[in-house]
Amino acid sequence: MKKILIIHGPNLNALGSREPGVYGTVTLAELDTRLHEFAATRGALLDCFQSNWEGAIIDRLYDAKVDGSQAIVINPGGLTHTSVALRDALSAVALPFIEVHLSNIHARETFRHLSYISAIANGVIAGLGTRGYEMALEYFLHKA
Repeated sequence: MKKILIIHGPNLNALGSREPGVYGTVTLAELDTRLHEFAATRGALLDCFQSNWEGAIIDRLYDAKVDGSQAIVINPGGLTHTSVALRDALSAVALPFIEVHLSNIHARETFRHLSYISAIANGVIAGLGTRGYEMALEYFLHKA
């Protein structure tokens, strides 16, 4: 059974109420439930984690290196554009990962166009809403 870690970064705890025109109306609890169901029907185990704290996210990444996680789907939120420390942790953990964004960061403010994470990711999915998480999971579940 494949084990995949889902990491939701800062402010994703406010999904459903924070700028629904940009991020949609699905809550984080609804998204996690849907992702667990999606993975279970495909014989995979998910661990979903959200934090507004950069250090907690980095600690969880290092835990993934030893807890049997085989891949990571991460929406780093605003840390995408600011955190060299997050990039260094993802590189050090050395698990395959896909960077996911609900909105199209390239069609938004200029500062959002830069990702410190993308260059080391296996892939990037942006602008497809919550469906982007499912697409990332599908990739890892069908990857040989």
